[in-house]
Parts: sequence; structure tokens; C-alpha cells
Amino acid sequence: QKNSCILPEDLKNFYLMTDGFQMTWSVKTDGNLIADTPMPLGSMVINSVSKLCRLGGSSMYTLPNAPTLADLEDDTGEEGNGDKPEKPHFDSRSLIFELDPCNGNGKVCLVYKHAKPVVSPDTEIWFLDRALYWHFLTKTFTAYYRLLITHLGLPQWQYAFTSYGVSPQAKQWFNMYKPITINTSLLSEEADSFVNKLDPNKVFKSKNKTPVIKKKQLAQPAGSQKSHTSMTSSKTSSLAGNSSRK
Repeated sequence: QKNSCILPEDLKNFYLMTDGFQMTWSVKTDGNLIADTPMPLGSMVINSVSKLCRLGGSSMYTLPNAPTLADLEDDTGEEGNGDKPEKPHFDSRSLIFELDPCNGNGKVCLVYKHAKPVVSPDTEIWFLDRALYWHFLTKTFTAYYRLLITHLGLPQWQYAFTSYGVSPQAKQWFNMYKPITINTSLLSEEADSFVNKLDPNKVFKSKNKTPVIKKKQLAQPAGSQKSHTSMTSSKTSSLAGNSSRK
């Protein structure tokens, strides 16, 4: 009500289930100064409703007439064209709310790109880096939440969706815990190695074979076959003798 906008349905359902989300995980390495001391690594955060603060709505300083984020707006900036969506605006044309502070590496934001004359219900998830450049992430909160989980909350994982990528240090963690994500070039070069070459005709070929019992009958030793034939011949000869005696 304060910002005259409605939360997207998937994010509203998320907040109805839990007021925010935070999960961290640590690793133990040989380089730690204190033995067996875990080092914090992964961090997955969704701000609570009370921390869903609006960006660009207040001055960066307490002085009167201090500059705001809206002063960074450039009317000659690039608009959306082709595959590139229109970037958010720091001024009153957009409403921007912080979802994740990213441990100071940037901000993941819920963006209402069209706030005039009324706020459009359409929202997107964008990443604002430390240089205050925008990078598109997903169209829905659900899609972003899946990205957050699949990237394990690794440091600076949002920079994998920027043109300059993650830092060398973060790349080492990616190579250890999520190598396919950081080495996407291998997927195009060695695509055949990831393709399932399962041939259903070969897998279900055994259904067309003869039953196992018949195989055992055909695979009987020659000696047993001879004894069987001799027994049948003796039986027939005894039957013939009995009939002749009668």
C-alpha cells in the first residue's frame, strides 16, 4: 500500500509461507589457520518483507539536496531492443526493491519497470552490480529462486550472468562445486558426451528372445540325450514283447 504496487503471485505465496529465507554453508580447508575451523562460503538470501526496501527513494547522504540514484539516469541510455530487455530506471519510471544484498557484491532486485501512470503488475528480477550497471536475470521470482538453489549460493554467482563473468577467486569455487556452470564452452564443444545415446531397440531386445526354459532343454548334454533315447527304446521293446506274449 505504501508503494502502490502489488507483489507478484509467486513472491506473495513465498512470503505467505515464510517471511524471507537465509541459508549459509561452510567448508573446511587445509589452509585454515585454526584446524577444523569451517570457512563460510555459500549464502542464499531472500529479504524479509520488512527488509524489502525500495532503491532510489532516498538520498545517499543526509545533507539537503544531496544526490540520489535518480541523478545517475541518462536519457540517452540504451532502451530495450532485440534480445536485450529494457533496463530499469532509478527515477520514478520504475520501482525497485532489494531482494538480496549479495554480501556487498551487488544487489538482486525485484523491478517494476513501468510505474507511470500506474504501476504495472509485470515484474522482473535484475542484478545491480557494484558499478551500478543492470543485468537481467529472470522474468519471475520462481525462476530466480531455482537459479539461487542450483548455484548453491556460491560467492558472486550472479556475475555469471554478466558480460564480464565472475572473479578468478569465485571461479575456483565454481570449478570445485559447480564445474559445468562455469565451463559452459565444454558443453558446445563436447556436446556428444552429454547426449543420451540409449537405443530402446537394443535395451528391450531380450523380450523377443526365446524363454530360458527352452534354452536349457536345447542345451542338454549328449550323454543325457543318449540315455533318454535308450530308455525310450527299451520301453517300446518291452511293450512290444508283452503284446506278442498276449
